[in-house]
Amino acid sequence: MRYALMVYAPPDHVAALPDDQRDAVYAEYFALAENPKVVTDMRLQAADTATCVRVSGGRTLMTDGPFADTKEVLGGVAVIDAANLDEAIELAARIPAARLGGTVEIRPVFER
Repeated sequence: MRYALMVYAPPDHVAALPDDQRDAVYAEYFALAENPKVVTDMRLQAADTATCVRVSGGRTLMTDGPFADTKEVLGGVAVIDAANLDEAIELAARIPAARLGGTVEIRPVFER
């Protein structure tokens, strides 16, 4: 079954680390991206580059920045192919943001 892993973390949570720790964390992210269970992954640009779109009364309304002002922002998404939720949790727990003050949300993906 496929699961989406959505990585939420404080902005610049990795940049605040000392150089050696930051390099180690990036190496973990790169290693996870190479995991054969990972179908696709993407790191998102900073939340302040976002544009939000709503349609109201037939008019398209746009605002700059994220929809909500939060301490954690969506920083990336990965789609994995796991046997079950337990395996998805095991992989999500290996994402550095999960131990660096962030959260990894897991959701099953609808199969077509």
